[in-house]
Amino acid sequence: MNAERIAFWREKRVVVTGGAGFLGRRVTALLARRGCENVFAPRSRDYDLRNRDAIDRLLADARPDMIIHLAAIVGGIGANVKFPGTFFYDNAVMGIELIERSRVYGVQKFVCVGTVCSYPKFAPIPFSERDLWNGYPEETNAPYGLAKKMLLAQIQAYRRQYGFNGVYLIPVNLYGPGDDFDPESSHVIPALIKKFTDARRSGASSVVAWGTGEASREFLYVDDAASAIATAAERYESSDPLNIGASQEIKIRDLTELIKDLTGFEGAVVWDATKPDGQPRRKLDISAATRALGWTPEMSLRDGLAETIRWWEGVSG
Repeated sequence: MNAERIAFWREKRVVVTGGAGFLGRRVTALLARRGCENVFAPRSRDYDLRNRDAIDRLLADARPDMIIHLAAIVGGIGANVKFPGTFFYDNAVMGIELIERSRVYGVQKFVCVGTVCSYPKFAPIPFSERDLWNGYPEETNAPYGLAKKMLLAQIQAYRRQYGFNGVYLIPVNLYGPGDDFDPESSHVIPALIKKFTDARRSGASSVVAWGTGEASREFLYVDDAASAIATAAERYESSDPLNIGASQEIKIRDLTELIKDLTGFEGAVVWDATKPDGQPRRKLDISAATRALGWTPEMSLRDGLAETIRWWEGVSG
């Protein structure tokens, strides 16, 4: 382990909101491996981050030098369509209040993790940070995307007015072992893995997939995302947003066939075109993050999917 890195983290008191979640568990574990001895992951039942008094209590209890803000209300297309108000309000107010109270408290660094859903629906491919404000997000997840994008505006405004050291990262869709496999809230990869494994086990002849399959996405293995976040916490000192992704695009139809193959399902795929595709295409330009952080993802999509499927097969019986 790099001695400079260990020295950086050893004396830091770090709060990781959402630290008990899918990505947060990876981040907190990685910080510990890098030498951070004081990582606090608040639980929502103890500290409701929509409430200013609860945030003040968290700051008094944890006394953080740094906050890594991962907490979010998230879900797939179906959940975004069903709960747009919840996705907007909860994500906006959590971030806005947490940034403001962190400024007042004197937190030395604030690492805010946004979302690829903030990008305009028809942003040029690959998505570049300079195009973030050049259009409205895709309608099914716009409330969520806009709520998270407002936190970038706040961080940039606070740096200009107060000298507040906030940085903002934009990860693409994440996946990996420990993902959300609940059909009511899961994203496309866990949803498809569950459908295909269930169908194989039950002997079903077909699986229904949402949309046309023609939309494209980019996916980043959760451990690669955690590495980028921890490295940005160490090295990045600008409020210019940074894309965090794999820089590989795949059509949902091709992704579906790949997961079908890896799960061993031999039946048919039936496409339900009455369901939305969501944003037409997604692929990030990660060159700025590579230059600023010296970071590149390590896990290939096929290998990451195989790891995720092995994990799901083990926990789901």
